[in-house]
Amino acid sequence: MRRKIAIVQVPPAFMDFEKTISQSCESIRNAKRSAADIVMFPEAYVPGYPDWIWRLRPGTDHNDSVQLQRLLVENSVDLSANGLAPLLEAAKENDITVAVGFSEINAESSRTTIFNSYAIIGPNGKLLNVHRKLVPTSGERMVWGRGDASGLNVVKTKAGRIGGLICWENYMPLSRYALYTQGVELYLAPTWDYGDTWISTLKHIAKESGCWVAGCATAMQANDMPDSLPARERMYADSEEWLNDGDAILIRPSGKIAAGPLSRDKGILYAEYDLNEVIEGRRSLDVAGHYSRPELFELTVKKSRVDMVNFT
Repeated sequence: MRRKIAIVQVPPAFMDFEKTISQSCESIRNAKRSAADIVMFPEAYVPGYPDWIWRLRPGTDHNDSVQLQRLLVENSVDLSANGLAPLLEAAKENDITVAVGFSEINAESSRTTIFNSYAIIGPNGKLLNVHRKLVPTSGERMVWGRGDASGLNVVKTKAGRIGGLICWENYMPLSRYALYTQGVELYLAPTWDYGDTWISTLKHIAKESGCWVAGCATAMQANDMPDSLPARERMYADSEEWLNDGDAILIRPSGKIAAGPLSRDKGILYAEYDLNEVIEGRRSLDVAGHYSRPELFELTVKKSRVDMVNFT
């Protein structure tokens, strides 16, 4: 039951929806040429993570923030208008599972609120699941709305039973457990975080869940930002500055690193994983099975969604 994953941390065409989608399709083709069963992209890959939220001040930089928010909204994905259609087609043409992060426009109501979302696309070109980040972290609340639990699902694919959480959602124990109870085998943790503390978190999740864990952010420098970006010179004066190291990584169910981290490398990490190791990982510790106490503890997940997108 060996499979192969391609973990992409190549910078997107920042705040350019069309170019980023085209670039993503090329990464999917590259992954297929390398015989991957699944290709994983980072958090908010389309049209790029809004790094300016950590650099601009809410008051005195208001005008720049408004211009940047407009760019983000204009380049966000509208699922009701088949905004991910090129990726669905690329997944089908290449018979590969695709997992991708994106800013999602709330087309069902205001058309201005956006969400930090993550989609899993099957090798048949079907949209299997979309999860909206439950709680945007700190400054992220200036650009994204709060998600809900309707996307806290594990889906069955040829690459395994796949689920995951976005960035610091992975510090939410109940959210993790909601996935564990669904038998997740490959747990995806797209993020904007990196470094030793983050990697230690992913190692803990792998050991706790007894499954494979894949994580990545976007390896990106200031010179990857377009010249036309508002306040670019003020925010990114040092063109060689690394905004994010990437740190693409794959971790075994034992909690040991299988591949990576790929640090400060704008490329793709390829690695093989064996789903049989999940059985071994949970033999002694299965927190949603023989190591649980359902007569003592109960978890209820409210998965209703008012503006539910029709995935069929």
